[in-house]
Amino acid sequence: MTAKLGILIADPIHDDGVRVLAGHDALRCDIVKDLTEAELIERIAGYHALIVRSKTKVTRAVINAGSDLKAIGRAGIGIDNIDVAAATEQGIVVFNTPDANATTTAELTIAHLLSLSRHLPQADRSTRQGEWRPTSFVGTEIAGKTIGIVGFGTIGRLVAERCRALKMNVLVYDPFVTAESMAQAGVEASDLDSLLARSDYVTLHCPLSEKTRNLIDGARLAHMKRGARLINCARGGLVDEQALHQALTEGRLAGAALDVYDTEPPGGSALLALDNVVLTPHLGASTQEAQQAVSVRIAEDLANFLETGAAQSAVNLPFIASEQFGLSRPYQALAHSLGKLVGAIAEGPIDEVVVRLFGRVAELDPRPITAEALVGLLSKRLTGRVNRVNAAHLAHRQGIAIRESRSEDMRDYLSLVEIEVSAGDATITVAGTLLGGFHPRLVRIDGHDVEAVLEGSLLFTRHEDRPGVVGALGGILGRENINITRMQVGVVEGSPLAIALIGISAPLPPAALAEIKSLPAIKQAIEVEL
Repeated sequence: MTAKLGILIADPIHDDGVRVLAGHDALRCDIVKDLTEAELIERIAGYHALIVRSKTKVTRAVINAGSDLKAIGRAGIGIDNIDVAAATEQGIVVFNTPDANATTTAELTIAHLLSLSRHLPQADRSTRQGEWRPTSFVGTEIAGKTIGIVGFGTIGRLVAERCRALKMNVLVYDPFVTAESMAQAGVEASDLDSLLARSDYVTLHCPLSEKTRNLIDGARLAHMKRGARLINCARGGLVDEQALHQALTEGRLAGAALDVYDTEPPGGSALLALDNVVLTPHLGASTQEAQQAVSVRIAEDLANFLETGAAQSAVNLPFIASEQFGLSRPYQALAHSLGKLVGAIAEGPIDEVVVRLFGRVAELDPRPITAEALVGLLSKRLTGRVNRVNAAHLAHRQGIAIRESRSEDMRDYLSLVEIEVSAGDATITVAGTLLGGFHPRLVRIDGHDVEAVLEGSLLFTRHEDRPGVVGALGGILGRENINITRMQVGVVEGSPLAIALIGISAPLPPAALAEIKSLPAIKQAIEVEL
């Protein structure tokens, strides 16, 4: 009986998410909450997936201890509690749920917008204390005001839609979104400085990174329109809280609303003493609907990945539509075998890998096919795990350049995958196709037409094109009691060298392979296990 794949749930998720995982016979789930880093390191070995929310920190040490980990899932949008770089190096896929709680976070932003404008928390406290001071809480209409949105991802777009419905003017800064796309959404593109200077309200909806940490610092707060209000429901590290405190106490800003903080909870923060700040305890995803949605989504994504390999919401893999990924699976297997073969033939350090797709396969996204070619090529050259998550990273670390190309030219086949590697002065090219749409076949090596099944043990030779070579090879194999299961010999007119690709029934003993290499006519001999 096949052992079940283990999933450790280290932070609370909705029961519906747990039920999704429990419905998969191939999976087993353990729920163990409130683990320290040391406890998680001790426990993580043996689990194939880890699910967390914002509390548990998935550090490099945790990742290195997870020898069987294939995936880490964050039930939520943020991934700053996960060392994604370390996960990528180890070939572990990182998932999050970027859209599942988008509506909830956008609605909280609007709630903070209205609370700031109408002094709702302060008015509530006053009334509960028996006071009746309506003139002390004169507010500001938001209709006709300008709101600046920093970050135009899913949440930023939802906030923009709601602000436009409230008759606000919307400015947007996002260096990764075109002005044309913003115009289609009915908002005005702006650079950050102009947005800060023109906006009555500024709301942040961008990820936290080294580039965005303290994005709103003292200089940018000074650049904001006097009397403006700042809202942050994204990430605490985006705002310099000390500089914000100064701007609020000096009256340069009329108010701020924060749901996230540099340190959570924000005990001891000077902002706690200010009356013109609305503070909430990281409520962005805290609705029943969002809690259920993020839990179900991460459970479905992890189960699908563990069972099929599809990774649509992966942070450290390019997005590939499930239909495209499914269609490319046979070509991924072909590319993997071709990569293994060309990696074995190219015996020296590799400088560049070029993956070319011809014919019908050129209609598919090349990235998963290229990734599998790299996995095959690197798997025998590097120690440690190599998979489609870290293959490109490892290749670049080895100094290998990667290029892709696609062409509708069929090159004698309905679909053809060609892999070319440059190793010093040598260039080696292999090409293959699928028979019946599923069965990988090698069809060409360095211009030599061959047809070989890409499986089992293969002996490849590059030798002088003269009689007796194949007989000498057969003699050595026969003496070792190794059958030839299939054989292809390729010649190119005018070339003094030929190639042979021989399927063998068992791996060659090292001494026998050394003997083959010593034959006078043999220029190269390698064995590859496919």
